[in-house]
Amino acid sequence: MPSSSASLARRERQALCDTALALDPAAPTLCGDWDVAMLLAHLIVRERRPLSAGGIMIPRLAQVTERAMAKEAARGVPAMVETLRKAPLTPYSLPVVERFTQTLEYVVHHEDLRRGQAGWEPRELPAEDVEELWTLVSRSGSYLGRNLTVPTRIARSDRPDTSARFSKGDDPVLVTGPVLELVLWAFGRTAVRDVTYHGSDEALGRLQESDRRV
Repeated sequence: MPSSSASLARRERQALCDTALALDPAAPTLCGDWDVAMLLAHLIVRERRPLSAGGIMIPRLAQVTERAMAKEAARGVPAMVETLRKAPLTPYSLPVVERFTQTLEYVVHHEDLRRGQAGWEPRELPAEDVEELWTLVSRSGSYLGRNLTVPTRIARSDRPDTSARFSKGDDPVLVTGPVLELVLWAFGRTAVRDVTYHGSDEALGRLQESDRRV
């Protein structure tokens, strides 16, 4: 059980592990054709197998990464969870690096597990976690929104006057929703609740056609 003083990244790491153990290894996730076991394998390869993780960012190395993930998945969910529960002894565990590279990763992938199952419901996060997520997603627009073909801003539904530029340009589409839902939307997920869009029909159409995958 993680300490209440642990970072959001570390608490979500533990929560993701707990959720994974409660699911069938072959249960679906929001990550395309990855099942629970393959999603866990992705996390392990990403942060612990640097020589095999290149395919995450470089398409021509995808087969190397896929083979490493398949090898990890063959170990079984309990063994992978045991590995994942401990933060790796890599730069990912440095507090600043962990905050900016692991927090959104683990929050989003935890929701990928949760929302891949029938009957899911949104979580209500503590206020301080909501603020942390807003800080991180609002600072990441230039990266997360890099493939959008229309200017976009995101805005919090709990504070409609609080928004952030997500991609450059004039007359942007405004995407409004709860902070966690905006995080998931920013990562290209469609299983979101209470997200609304305001803009011209032409701009909304272009946004709908944009590739939001991260």
